Amino acid sequence: MELGSEQYGCAHYTKRCRIRAPCCGEVFGCRHCHNEAKNSLEIDLNDRHEIPRHEIKKVICSLCDKEQDVQQYCSGCGACMGKYFCGKCNFFDDDNWRRRQVLPLRQMRNVLKESHHCVEGAMHHNCPVCFEYLFDSTKDISVLHCGHTIHLECLNEMRAHHHFACPVCSRSACDMSDAWKKLDEEVAATPMPEFYQKKMIWILCNDCGATSNVNFHVLAQKCPGCSSYNTRETRGGGPAAARSMV
Repeated sequence: MELGSEQYGCAHYTKRCRIRAPCCGEVFGCRHCHNEAKNSLEIDLNDRHEIPRHEIKKVICSLCDKEQDVQQYCSGCGACMGKYFCGKCNFFDDDNWRRRQVLPLRQMRNVLKESHHCVEGAMHHNCPVCFEYLFDSTKDISVLHCGHTIHLECLNEMRAHHHFACPVCSRSACDMSDAWKKLDEEVAATPMPEFYQKKMIWILCNDCGATSNVNFHVLAQKCPGCSSYNTRETRGGGPAAARSMV
């Protein structure tokens, strides 16, 4: 059952089977192998295409070369063609999937502890930045404080452009306490004109979900509950209406 755990697979997954593409009838290591080959510059533009992954019906065992319907265990030699298998997604993988996704998730839960929110089916959706399906993505994946998942490189790209909120729920994607302290200093150093000093507005905190009535300030509005500046104005009509800090 464990035979071939290291020597079989492709550049994208460790597994013991290949797929027959329903679109062109050719055999490839996985759907990524197909898409890379069929969308290369050497292929005529009119012939380029991607595999309809949910239409894959046949797989070939890498140990005994038996072609068969999509299933986890080979009907010929009994080998497990992928320790992690999804018949709906036609997905097979072994150690690479565990190293890339399961272990980082466990490590992230240990780091976040009580602040982590588990999201059911978090891997079964598209990356909120690049829209690639995360479940069978070959890229590293990160879990945000809110529990939503995103490609690590997409998260780094967001941070490089000074976006620090989850694209799905707007909660802060990392520890922003140092940034909030700097904003405290900037707000304290920027007194409002007398006309605005008694102006009150309603805000919604994207981090804790609380709604509060606070003094308006042109720079930012601080949540009195969790001290976050990741807030947006809901009522009041001030110049900063509907603005979120992150």
